[in-house]
Amino acid sequence: MAYYQDFTKKKMTRKDHLRQDSTWEEEGTRYKRAHKQDNDKKDDRFSAPHGKGPKPFDKKNDAPRKPSRPAPEKVQRPAPARPSRPAPEFVDEAFLPPENLLSGRNPIREAIKNNRDIEKLMVAKGDLSATAREIIAMARDKHIPIQTVDRSRLDEITKNHQGMLAFASAYRYYDVEDMLAEAEEKGEAPFLVILDGVTDPQNLGAIIRTAACVGAHGVIVPERRAVGLTPSAVKASAGAIETVKVARVTNLTRTLEMLKKQGVWLYAADMVGEDYRSVNFEGACAIIIGAEGEGVSRLVLETCDHKVSLPMKGGVGSLNASVAAGVLLYAAFASR
Repeated sequence: MAYYQDFTKKKMTRKDHLRQDSTWEEEGTRYKRAHKQDNDKKDDRFSAPHGKGPKPFDKKNDAPRKPSRPAPEKVQRPAPARPSRPAPEFVDEAFLPPENLLSGRNPIREAIKNNRDIEKLMVAKGDLSATAREIIAMARDKHIPIQTVDRSRLDEITKNHQGMLAFASAYRYYDVEDMLAEAEEKGEAPFLVILDGVTDPQNLGAIIRTAACVGAHGVIVPERRAVGLTPSAVKASAGAIETVKVARVTNLTRTLEMLKKQGVWLYAADMVGEDYRSVNFEGACAIIIGAEGEGVSRLVLETCDHKVSLPMKGGVGSLNASVAAGVLLYAAFASR
């Protein structure tokens, strides 16, 4: 770099540098000092402490720096309390197999052999072994209803079924002759209730309860297309099953013919019939109640001696089976 004298503006030579009276030292020192001050001012904007001096700038873009986002606060959640002992496993009683459920071929075969009352036998579709065919033959001889279903249906009820399940009755059945014998022992005219196609266990339990209240000697239900003594029906009877006999018959029409020979008058509830308030139920009688909607079947109606109806007003065309039975049973109870 070349330096010039102030007074001559002439380029200085080496000799001029070595001259004692040269102004190089003074000029060079002054230049260095001025250059250093400029650098100090330029660096002050980068080295100024926080809160003093000018705002910080970005060295690359010479723009103000963007303030950084504050770090999210960490929420300290309390650790879950660990039980000192493992909690006992919960077992839902609704999914436990009922007491009247028989699963497996040997238990079902022994129940049929010992004349246990069975509501129905469910058999899985497919090829049957010799043992399964033997059990089905025994069930047919005992007039036990047999239902063929998919194996998945049996799996929904219980896993260990071996291709068949049986539903035993929650209470024992009696014979119709036992009811007639009880009436004879008490010195009373037979008073019976006959249900034709009632499939609701709540209705059956309620009718059994009403029969116990009016002093009926028994309730007769058909074997097929009707509900039997299931646990729900027994529970709905509220203990009346202990005092009222229930019989299950294979052929309802044949049973009615037998009762007529025994001197029992048959009264069937029907929409087209005589007003029950003008009917005299005195003597041996049997009140026949049909299913809701369908009513008493045609063959049963033809076998009965009288058709009685319940007068109704309004838009409702029928009564609940247990309600209709209660009205007619108390009408017969008043006549007796």
